Order: sequence, then C-alpha cells, then structure tokens
Amino acid sequence: MKLLNLFLSAIIVLTFCDIKAQSSETPPAKLSKKWTYLLDEQFSNFDKFLGVPHTSIQNLPDCPKGDGMKGVPIGLNKDPLNVFTVIKENNKDVLYITGQMYGGLSTKEEYGDYHLSVQFKWGEKVYEPRLTKPKDSGILYHCFNKQGAFWNVWMNSIEFQVCENEIGDLYSLSKRRLLVKSSIDSDKQWIYNPKASLLEFGGGVPNGEKRGRCKSSKHIEKPVGEWNTLELYCLGDMGIHVLNGQVVNVVMENTKAEIENQETILRKGKIQIQSEGAECWYKDIKIKALTKIPAAILKQL
Repeated sequence: MKLLNLFLSAIIVLTFCDIKAQSSETPPAKLSKKWTYLLDEQFSNFDKFLGVPHTSIQNLPDCPKGDGMKGVPIGLNKDPLNVFTVIKENNKDVLYITGQMYGGLSTKEEYGDYHLSVQFKWGEKVYEPRLTKPKDSGILYHCFNKQGAFWNVWMNSIEFQVCENEIGDLYSLSKRRLLVKSSIDSDKQWIYNPKASLLEFGGGVPNGEKRGRCKSSKHIEKPVGEWNTLELYCLGDMGIHVLNGQVVNVVMENTKAEIENQETILRKGKIQIQSEGAECWYKDIKIKALTKIPAAILKQL
C-alpha cells in the first residue's frame, strides 16, 4: 500500500508539473489549410524593430550611432527612415526594404507546423556596413526571446539566409543546436548533403568546433531584379529550405535552444524578415497549416 501511495503521488506531481509547463507556454497561432496573406499597408500582423544607426547615416541627428551592431538600437515600432514600407504593384501589397539600417520585421504571432511562401528580389542600392559585401537579407524563423537579442537588432532564431549566391544557407543565431546532413565542400566549408551523416550546428557543438553555418546545396537564384520563390516548410522540429522549387537545405531534427536556462526543442516561434544593408522587395508573403511534408518535397530529401 505504501508503494502504491508513493507511485500515485509521483503521478500526481508529474502530471501537475506537465500541466504547469504546458500552461506557461504561448500556443502558436491557429492556421488554416488555405493560404493566409500576412502583409497589408498597416503592418497589422507585424512589429518593426530598428537596430543601431551606422555612423554613415547623416539624417538622424538625435540618435547615437555605432557600427550597426554595437550601441543603442532605435527600438520597437520606431522607423524614422522608413526602412520598411508597403507599396502597391498591380494592386497588390509589396514590402519594400531600403536596407539603409539593420532592422527586423517580425510577426506578432508565433507559428508552428506551417508552410511559408514568399516572392523576393534584389534592388541595386547597398549601405554601410556592407558596401563592399554581397547583398544581404534573411528570413529568421522559430524566433524566441526578446527583440534585439542578436547584434542589438534581431531575435534569437534559425536563419533561412537570403544573400547573393547564398540563398537558402542555414545559420544559427545565438545558442541553439541543429542537426543537418552535411559534408565538407571544395572550399572546406560545411554544405547540405542529403546523403551525408547528421552533424550538429550552433551552440554546444562537441569538441569546440565552430559550425554556425551550413551552405545550401544549390545556387539557383535568379538575376538581380527578377523574382525568386522562397519556401519554408516547418513540421515538428524539422525545417526545409526551398528555393525556386528545389530543396537546398534541411534542419532534420532536435532543434534545441536555451530558453530561461532550460534546453528546449524549438517547434514554433515568430518569423522575422531582415533589413541588412541592401535594397530588396518581398511580396505574396503567405502562410498555411502543415500536417505532412508534400511528396514532391520528400522526394528531394
């Protein structure tokens, strides 16, 4: 009887702890099986966060400046230079990003188990501190913790890189662990390889190795000025990067991050679009619920 009572007590404690843990989490937004378009002129589904103005910016006299990363960020829903605006193209909403400052446009809601699709193209203008570097932007997903946690501008997250000749690369922003099938390429860099073994990327990589980036397997982006289709499939703790219909990178499983001093598997989070020194446009930003990976995508894994 004593053993039975101990057993029942243990069940009650574990159940209580489990309920407490579940109730403390914010559930992801409910999604339809049909596409939901996220962009409108009022940015009703998004928050803006602008980082530290670069010293090259002349028309912000009252803002302390820095190198774009270190210093005091402008902050939440303040966009004095109109880095993020919505314009019309054929009566459709298009997100225009000047790139003049580092910043992020993040969803107000958290999402999990979804298919995200956007159209993207580059402009011509570039800004400090990336004047001589490839044009850069990015889609951050499973974002967590506070705004400005990374470089005083972006959220902790996984990055679907959007950079010239690097679209689809995978980056780990801050301390998180990702398992990716990868091998070393001719440039002695890690690259996604569906036939390779799983390797761990991000924080906590064994033996002190630095694996923060996994290159996409194919460079198939269209020329500057032409629209590319970027798709992200997130199901459970898997993330699949798709460029113009082809799988270019895959986070396989066990996407873990340290949240409130506890390692947690990332299955949801906000989505954040970067301004990172280059003029660009995003349109047809849409999302829908995902219950299984489509057969056409599975064939490529």
